[in-house]
Amino acid sequence: MTNLISIKNATKVYSTSRGDTISLDHVNLNVEEGEFITLVGPSGCGKSTMLNLIGGLLQATSGQVLVHDKPVKGPSPDRGVIFQQYALFPWLTAQKNVEFGLRLQKLSKAERAERALHFLDLVGLKDFAHALPKELSGGMKQRCAIARAYAVNPSVLLMDEPFGALDALTRVQMQDDLLHTWERDRRTIVFITHDVDEAVYLASRVVVMSPRPGRISEIIDVPLPYPRNEALRLSPEFAEIRARVWRGVHHHGEGASPDPTSPNSTTPN
Repeated sequence: MTNLISIKNATKVYSTSRGDTISLDHVNLNVEEGEFITLVGPSGCGKSTMLNLIGGLLQATSGQVLVHDKPVKGPSPDRGVIFQQYALFPWLTAQKNVEFGLRLQKLSKAERAERALHFLDLVGLKDFAHALPKELSGGMKQRCAIARAYAVNPSVLLMDEPFGALDALTRVQMQDDLLHTWERDRRTIVFITHDVDEAVYLASRVVVMSPRPGRISEIIDVPLPYPRNEALRLSPEFAEIRARVWRGVHHHGEGASPDPTSPNSTTPN
């Protein structure tokens, strides 16, 4: 497989009236095409900053962010972004919300409708195509947002705690729904979460971030087979990986040493 995303020695500094704050400090990360990567770490460790650098919503102070070997210079339909808040247009139906991002692609009305229905079906919402957001549950709204992101055919989906506002049962269901969609489509996903169980359950690799200034302290492989199910969460293999990620999140701090066996590890400076 080839690297779809490459972050090379990226540093991001925010300048404020109180001085400079280093959000990311010399971060290196490669993400292969078709991978499902999760980012986990304490609040303020730079997870969202890294996601926004990939999405082109922010520019690195130094270093490079590449997608398809090309420097990221701004937002692009090639990179779909899904936030915790659904950001659906309340006056548009689910289908029209999904179609909205397709208007710039010079598709006919019939083609937009066909694609929107296809991706609503992919996330299990085809029967609710004509429902308004107020008629959808929180999980259904988030599935609609995912369908909208998929519909514009991005190479990468960037997801910033998309299930953080959901109740526990809906969150588990959404994890399974997302994995089901990903297994059918194999779109590259970079997913931020504070939930260690969620990070391990979804990912092929978990990227553990250290406290500010944000660095990658460890990259942990998750060699658990797909498709995944609830029984997997009870397995000794899952518990072992979860414990390793948990230790990484709570014990890797400033100046911690990365995993030297990882080809993507970052040496703190």
